[in-house]
Amino acid sequence: MPLKKEKPVPPKKITKPVVEKVVEKKEKDEEEGGKSSKTFELLRGFRDILPEEQGRWNLVRDTVRSIAESYSFDRIDLPILERSDLFQKTVGKATDIVEKEMYVFTDPSNRSVALRPEATASAARAYISHGMLDRPQPVKMWYVGPMFRHDRPQAGRYRQFYQAGFESFGVDEPIVDAQLIVLGAQIFRELGLDIKVEINSIGTPECRQAYLAELTSYFRPHRNKLSEDDKRRLQKNPLRILDSKEEATLELLQGAPQILDWLDDKSKEHFMKVLEFLEEVEIPYVLNPHLVRGLDYYTHTVFEFVLAQDEGDKSQSALGGGGRYDGLIQLLGGRPTPGCGFALGLERIVRALDAKGVNPPERSKPSVFFAQLGDAARRVGLKLFEEFRRAGVPVVEAFGKSALKGQLESANKLGVQLTLILGQKEVLDGTIIIRDMESGAQEIVDVKKVVQIVKKKLHKEPAPAEAPVSE
Repeated sequence: MPLKKEKPVPPKKITKPVVEKVVEKKEKDEEEGGKSSKTFELLRGFRDILPEEQGRWNLVRDTVRSIAESYSFDRIDLPILERSDLFQKTVGKATDIVEKEMYVFTDPSNRSVALRPEATASAARAYISHGMLDRPQPVKMWYVGPMFRHDRPQAGRYRQFYQAGFESFGVDEPIVDAQLIVLGAQIFRELGLDIKVEINSIGTPECRQAYLAELTSYFRPHRNKLSEDDKRRLQKNPLRILDSKEEATLELLQGAPQILDWLDDKSKEHFMKVLEFLEEVEIPYVLNPHLVRGLDYYTHTVFEFVLAQDEGDKSQSALGGGGRYDGLIQLLGGRPTPGCGFALGLERIVRALDAKGVNPPERSKPSVFFAQLGDAARRVGLKLFEEFRRAGVPVVEAFGKSALKGQLESANKLGVQLTLILGQKEVLDGTIIIRDMESGAQEIVDVKKVVQIVKKKLHKEPAPAEAPVSE
C-alpha cells in the first residue's frame, strides 16, 4: 500500500506584531550595548579608558592636582550617590538635566536617589553638613571623579563622564571670580592647550525678572520657528533659550535683547571689577552676551573655557565652565553664603591633547628586565625584584615564562637597556649575569651588589666583556 503524501505545511507568516517585537528587542539590545545574552558589551554611552590612554589622563589629573595645591585648594571626595531632591532643588526642575538626563531610582530603603549629574550641589551640601561656615573663609575645595547623565552619546560626550572641579565658599568679592578663571587658564597653559575665556554676567534673580519678560516678548512672535524643546524652555525657563544649539534660535538670538543691558548697578560693578582683574593679569577674554550656563543656581559671573582655534561644534569646544552661585547654600537650608566655582570636562581635555599629538607614557619606561631559569631562580628573583623597587629602579619581569629565549624576546620588545639573567648555577654561586641589550656584552657580578652596579650602569657606564650564560 503506497504511503500517503502529506500536504506540505506552508511557512508561518511573520505578522506585524512579531516584527515589531524583533525590532523592539534589537533596539533594546543596542541601548543596553549587548549583542546577545551570551556576551557582555558596554552599555551605550559608557566606555573603558584603556591602559594605553592613561598617559594623557594622568597628565591631566596630575596637572589639576598640582595647580589646586599651588592655589591652596584642599581636596574633597564626594559620594557618587545622593538624594535626588538635592539636584532637583539646586540644578532646577526645568533643566534638561533634571527633566531628561538624571539617573534616578528608588533604593532598598525606599528613598529616591540619583547618580550625581554634577558635583557643585554635593560640595555645597558638604559645606553645610560639616559646619564649614565656622572655618576661616573662603573654604576652597577641589575634586575629581565621574558624573552621570543619560544624555545622547556622541563624540566626547558619555553618560559616565569625568570632571575636575573647584569651589570657593564664603567670599563674594569679584577677585574670587577672577582668580578662579586665572586658575583654570593656568591648568590649560600647563597642558599646552590654547584657550579663550568667554564670559558674561546674568546678575541676580531680582534684576533678571524684567529682562526675562523682555526676552519672552521678543521670541513670542517667532514661536513657530522654534523647536519643541525651545518652546518648552521659553515657557518654563526663558533664560535657558540663550543656551540653545538650534540653528533657527541662534539666528533669532542675534537680534535678541542682551542681559547686560538689564543688570542693576551692583551687578554691573561686580562684573566690571572681574574684567579689570582679568586685564591686570593679562587673561584674554571674550564677552558673550548669550552665555548663561545650564544650571539654575548661577548668579552674576558665568564663564567658559573654549578651545581658541576650534571652529566646529561649539558645544564640544567648551572644555569647562562655571560661575558664581551666591544663593546656593541658602537654597539648601544653610545660612546665606556666597560661592563661586567651575568644573572641567576631562574627556574633552584628553581629546584636545590627543588632537595635538600629546601622549605621555602611562608610566616611566623600565630600563631593566629580569630573566630567570628554574624555581630556585624565581625565589631569589622575587626577593631581588623588591630590592630594585625599594631602590627606585624600575624593573620589568616575566616570572610566568620559563624559557630564556621567550624572556629575552620580551626584553627586546620592551627596549630595555639591561637584562639580568639568573640561572641555576648563578643561584648556587651567589652571582647574576648583567647583559647590555644594545652591545650584547655580558658580565657576572655578585648578586648582593647588583642593585648598586645596575644603578651605575644606567648612568652610561661602559659594559665589560661578554660572559657565558649558565643554564
